Formats: sequence, C-alpha cells, structure tokens
Amino acid sequence: MKYYKKIVGEKIYLSPVNPDDYEIYTKWLNDISLTKNLGAHRLLISEISEKEKLVEMSKSNTNDYAIVTKENDRLIGNCSLMNIDYINRTAEFGIFIGDEENRNRGLGTEAAKLLLEFGFRVLNLHNIMLRVFSFNEAAVKSYTKAGLKEFGRRTGSQILNGKYYDEIYMEALSDTFKSDYLLPVLPE
Repeated sequence: MKYYKKIVGEKIYLSPVNPDDYEIYTKWLNDISLTKNLGAHRLLISEISEKEKLVEMSKSNTNDYAIVTKENDRLIGNCSLMNIDYINRTAEFGIFIGDEENRNRGLGTEAAKLLLEFGFRVLNLHNIMLRVFSFNEAAVKSYTKAGLKEFGRRTGSQILNGKYYDEIYMEALSDTFKSDYLLPVLPE
C-alpha cells in the first residue's frame, strides 16, 4: 500500500487514508475486542461499505489519518479530528489501534500526540476533546500520557454484558499541551 508521511513521529507517522486498505479496516471494524471500545460493536461492517467510506474520506479534505509504522510502512490504525469548529477553535479526537499486537506499546499515545500537536500548531485549535468508556482503562492511561485530562463523565451511559459503564470526557488545551514532534518542520 502507499502511504505519505504527513505528520512524522519517532516510531510512527500519520498518512492520508488509503481506500485500498478497506479489507484490513473491515477486519478491524468487525472485531468486537476493538469495536467495544469505539461503541461500534453492534455494527456489521461490509467490505463494500468500508471501501465506500474510505473512498469518501480520501476524497474529502478531512483530518482522517492512517497510523503507519516508520520501520516497515505497516498500517496499524487510524485517528481523526472531527467536528472541527474553526471559529471557536474546537474539535473532537478519535483513534484506534487495529491489531492486538500493536496495542499497549505506546504507538497510540504517540499518534495522539502527533495529531493533537498538528491540531494546535497547524490548525490553530485551542480545545480538543474525546470520549472514552470507563472500562477501557488502557486507553484512559494512554490519553493521559498524551496530555489529555478528564473534565467530566456521563454516568452509566454504556451498557455492555449487562453492566453499565461511564463515558469519560477528556480534553487537551493548546496553552498547556506539550509535544515537540513538529518543531523541526515549522517556522520559529
């Protein structure tokens, strides 16, 4: 597959999505161990619908990125800035690492830092938030390492396997966020 180094970190880079990756996305988005964390475990994703979605994402001028390893140019996940409001300088952030073998290795944390830094330094955003379910403790830890802080909860908003879980709201602000991946390529 072809990838382009739009935003480069130490171990990974963010590239525009490639519609030819529809098969791996379809595999990932039908894996309950992954999609339960996204609140999408009830959905059935077909190759046709995923290919159409990736084609649409690649045509539009959105901030949807493939997460790719620098070592071997291997697709490992996806991250996005959504609902961007350039007047109020806000956005929402979403991310997933596809295969289990690539989770809990710091790659998601690095991807989050890269995209947050891009949002703050290049898109001039001030507040970027995300939502995460309380049972996804590894993600909460990763987001905290990336510089996000909890600012609220929606209690018992997700039911899974007969148990209620909170939806945690986390945010990063431009004036307190720390990351220097982009400094070498931006003017001082």
